[in-house]
Amino acid sequence: MRLLKVATCNLNQWAMDFDCNLKNIKESITRAKEAGAVIRLGPELEITGYGCEDHFLELDTVNHAWECLKDILLGDWTDGILCSIGMPIIKGSERYNCQVLCFNRKIIMIRPKMWLANDGNYRELRWFTTWKQKDQLLEFQLPLEISEALSQTSVPFGYGYIQFLDTAVAAEICEELFAPNPPHTELALNGVEVFLNASGSHHQLRKLDIRLRAFIGATHTRGGVYMYSNHQGCDGARLYYDGCCCVVVNGEVVAQGSQFSLKDVEVVVAQVDLDAVASLRGSISSFQEQASCKTKVSSVAVPYNICQPFNLKMLLSSPQKIMYHSPEEEIAFGPGCWLWDYLRRSGASGFLLPLSGGADSSSVAAIVGCMCQLVVKEIANGDEQVKADAIRVGNYTDGKFPIDSKEFAKRIFYTVYMGSENSSEATKMRAKVLADEIGSWHLDVCIDGVVSSLLSLFQTLTGKRPRYKVDGGSNVENLGLQNIQARIRMVLAFMLASLLPWVHNKKGFYLVLGSSNVDEALRGYLTKYDCSAADINPIGSISKQDLRKFLRWAANHLGYSSLADIEAAPPTAELEPIRSNYSQLDEVDMGMTYEELSVYGRLRKIFRCGPVSMFKNLCYKWGGTLTPSEVADKVKHFFKYYSINRHKMTVLTPSYHAESYSPEDNRFDLRQFLYNAQWPYQFRKVDELVQELNGDKVAFKETGNHEKLGATAGAGGMGVVAAAAGDPKAGL
Repeated sequence: MRLLKVATCNLNQWAMDFDCNLKNIKESITRAKEAGAVIRLGPELEITGYGCEDHFLELDTVNHAWECLKDILLGDWTDGILCSIGMPIIKGSERYNCQVLCFNRKIIMIRPKMWLANDGNYRELRWFTTWKQKDQLLEFQLPLEISEALSQTSVPFGYGYIQFLDTAVAAEICEELFAPNPPHTELALNGVEVFLNASGSHHQLRKLDIRLRAFIGATHTRGGVYMYSNHQGCDGARLYYDGCCCVVVNGEVVAQGSQFSLKDVEVVVAQVDLDAVASLRGSISSFQEQASCKTKVSSVAVPYNICQPFNLKMLLSSPQKIMYHSPEEEIAFGPGCWLWDYLRRSGASGFLLPLSGGADSSSVAAIVGCMCQLVVKEIANGDEQVKADAIRVGNYTDGKFPIDSKEFAKRIFYTVYMGSENSSEATKMRAKVLADEIGSWHLDVCIDGVVSSLLSLFQTLTGKRPRYKVDGGSNVENLGLQNIQARIRMVLAFMLASLLPWVHNKKGFYLVLGSSNVDEALRGYLTKYDCSAADINPIGSISKQDLRKFLRWAANHLGYSSLADIEAAPPTAELEPIRSNYSQLDEVDMGMTYEELSVYGRLRKIFRCGPVSMFKNLCYKWGGTLTPSEVADKVKHFFKYYSINRHKMTVLTPSYHAESYSPEDNRFDLRQFLYNAQWPYQFRKVDELVQELNGDKVAFKETGNHEKLGATAGAGGMGVVAAAAGDPKAGL
């Protein structure tokens, strides 16, 4: 047997905070060594933080990374342990995203990333160059200061692996695993048994299974030990990196870290038998044949043994059941951890939330409540960093610290119900009951006086006073009156967030939380600069359907039972007067249901459909209940209001990224915000298809031809829905 103990980790790094990042790296190496590991893997770009973005273009960023690496190598951190450390490096005129492999206070090899992540939230090609010279390792001249400090002038640089006396180890960096032809295929044929994947992968609902399947698939038919390390936390922007470091052996997970956590450092250790890898590979005839005619990959020889022989004191890690969270748990824990990182790092003293008693703001309140529960739980588990942060943020003195989540919420969470003459007693009571369950400092404010003052000012200026539609006013008057209320609430929220701490003799300021969901953003069903305008929004990329499921879950699992009543109530903005024959409802106002909005959003973003392609797809999906004309009307209605309101995305509050069809304009969904909302060419094409389909229906009825309609509809890229028709997970 060749026994090997390895360690991988989740690190909560903060972009550009080199002190914080270096401290976490050293702590992870210390824990790995204490556990007896001889390989330690850290996440991608761990010295700088992954989210530095255009700071990567600054020479200072690269220089500081070298200084931190020198600090590590001058100490005993790498004695007897191979450490893979992520940082940016400039070679010649190019900047590379690299893993630096260090052992016994020397740099053994620098491995630049060959395939960069450059879609969705990722823009690595903006800052880095792909490494293209796969056929050889080049000598890289170390910076003078580093060279003198380490007494090492150069190091192999490029694509290759490290050959120890008893095994071979190679790096495969994040996106490379998901490339059509991933490096681990070729490396395995060259005898590499241990793969080190340093990653910077963010959370997205229901995404973890895709990632883990990739690790399992990489070693299931090729054999190998696949180590994965990731960032965990908010490193300064919209993304939450969701950890889940793990070790996979021959297609089976033998060690797995947490997906969501408040810890700054989490180290996972596994003990594996490399002879099991050799045995599996030797049993696969096709592997043997392909290995015999492989393309040779360059290597760096290191004359050390890192494995141990058979030893009963060293127990092997056994395959374990993979830990997955439900989507409802993901909504609670992901945004909850993200909020905690943002709060403790921003210098704020807490949060303020306009709490309407509706589903969206109540979801945000529940997430903050969950955050408070997580903080108290982590303190009880002995996390000194969380305890210190909580004492500072909550302004505790005399050695006190949070031991009760409701008491902690009272210190760091304001909720405000901003009612008007259009608000109901039901929503007012729901907001109060939920605030009591969570423990927030709750205020009840009536905004009618401010609204009346503004309307009087308007009347003085113009001689006219607008009326609601139910009272005989026009659509323009009706919308204007609703927007006044919404925008007053935004102004009042920021005023309270800045002054309430002063009123209560507290330090600092409060962050205003937004509560618009992804579907409303997509449709533009929000007032520009209303309570959707805030400092941050933990649910801005979560669908209404998922939020309602979360509310039902949270009512039982977080102890906030009032959420069940809130979820059951029909969504309403309560911006128009309530009459015996009229009550404002969101879905009626929008002209579409939230379920339909989710379908439109996925087709528009995930399946890249314009109006024509969306119409074709929906003819398949909804053809059993709607005519082509009705489908066309729905598609046109969506694209009309999507394009009219797209400008609102340019000022959308920074939101936690959780959904793959988010319309967030900053980096994820890059599109124009001035459209021809009539879509004349596209809508004309849709009308032509409707006429064609209606003609086919006539022919279908007259001739009984069951093939003609299907043949006509099947053209033009409608296979997305057709392929998904029998599998609810495969399509929309």
